[in-house]
Amino acid sequence: MRLPVSRAMEVCPVEVAVSAVGGTWKLTTIKHLLEGTKRFNELGRLMPLANTKTLTRQLRELEEDGLVERTVYPVVPPHVEYSLSELGRSLGPIVEAMNEWGAQFAQQHSGA
Repeated sequence: MRLPVSRAMEVCPVEVAVSAVGGTWKLTTIKHLLEGTKRFNELGRLMPLANTKTLTRQLRELEEDGLVERTVYPVVPPHVEYSLSELGRSLGPIVEAMNEWGAQFAQQHSGA
């Protein structure tokens, strides 16, 4: 677990959640991984605005916090897959609710 998440435990559970999943592209990454295991380039294609450096960092943080599992296959060229851990999958209802809320919000503000 990363230090920011550990420190958030001293504040409140909401801060723990925000520390674990807050950050550029983390929730979107989780949303895509809820659909199934993905390779890095697949995630990159699903999130074309995410640059490689940021996506790499966010995946490492999600892995360090136990939300994402990284599987490396011993082949050439390297084959790496990302999937959600059991803990990561438990975010499914939360991410779905946020997705629905975000769609409603965007719809209400699209004509403003």
